[in-house]
Amino acid sequence: MSYPEITAIHDPGLAARLDAAIDGKTKPLGSLGRLETLARQMGLVQATLRPAVLRPSIVVFAGDHGVAEEGVSAYPQDVTWQMVENSLAGGAAINVFARRGGIGLHIVDAGVKHDFAARPGLILRKIRAGTRNFTREAAMTKQECELALRRGMELVDAVPGNVLGFGEMGIANTTAAAALLHRLGGVPLEDCVGAGTGLDAGGIRRKQAVLRRALALHAGAGGPFEALAAFGGYEIAMMAGAMLGAAAQRRLLLIDGFIVGSALMVAAALRPAILDYCVFGHRSNERGHERMLDVLGARPLLDLDMRLGEGTGCALALPLVHAAADFLCDMATFDSAGVCERTEENTDGQRIA
Repeated sequence: MSYPEITAIHDPGLAARLDAAIDGKTKPLGSLGRLETLARQMGLVQATLRPAVLRPSIVVFAGDHGVAEEGVSAYPQDVTWQMVENSLAGGAAINVFARRGGIGLHIVDAGVKHDFAARPGLILRKIRAGTRNFTREAAMTKQECELALRRGMELVDAVPGNVLGFGEMGIANTTAAAALLHRLGGVPLEDCVGAGTGLDAGGIRRKQAVLRRALALHAGAGGPFEALAAFGGYEIAMMAGAMLGAAAQRRLLLIDGFIVGSALMVAAALRPAILDYCVFGHRSNERGHERMLDVLGARPLLDLDMRLGEGTGCALALPLVHAAADFLCDMATFDSAGVCERTEENTDGQRIA
């Protein structure tokens, strides 16, 4: 299948103007640290000296995984649909944080093992009621994987906002994400597998053993699409497609934690320029996420020991995105405020303005 073309944001002329605008604010050079880097990135993504956050949204993709049959989660599979219902009722953590941040929230049924009634806030794009157990066969057929990617690319057209955050729900999806990190990132399996929903040490060992069997079964699934079909979830595939579609529209992408990162690994393998558009909300406490960030060359904004998912890291990082745009657009310059700029010494020891 074909994927959207994504243009790299590199623009030397605009970058120089952004640097001058940032350095001209009433502050010592570089004193706003990562906010300055973020403001520059936003300006390049939006092709402007005055970036803005307009109608930000978070899309949470939900799906079930057949590998849950292998006992890789501390919770039963029914928790996926129950948490979707909780979120639709406004009771999940992401609802609380989204309300506080004025963020639009959209829940996508990509492949939950449950039939939902249509209602506001729910986007019905189900491929199938859960993937297959990838210890026995591929999680998705080629056709299903392509359909999930395509539906993800298309659904972003209906989601407003120039900043789009990504979240997920799905029992056993850390198992799928661990397989993708190992296969696509070359990270040792032991460094990819964590507690997920709260496994003890024995549960983690069982999860590793399950993954070893599956990785051996699908030894030939080395490319991004092949690995996604073999190990991924419908929510991971649809999320990867949505990321590709959003970046092609020059939206800023807010990336949550481990599972969202696995979808981005697939998207970045297909279209590397997508990484120009990504802001990483936080460093998850899920084992493997730090290695995943290393593979992606990413520096997250926050480190709060969280591992909930749902897009919560995006919601908590969004105020920093607002702050980056606000200081660039609204902070006084040395000239406008009548503040003296710093002085420096030349090579003769004379002070110069």
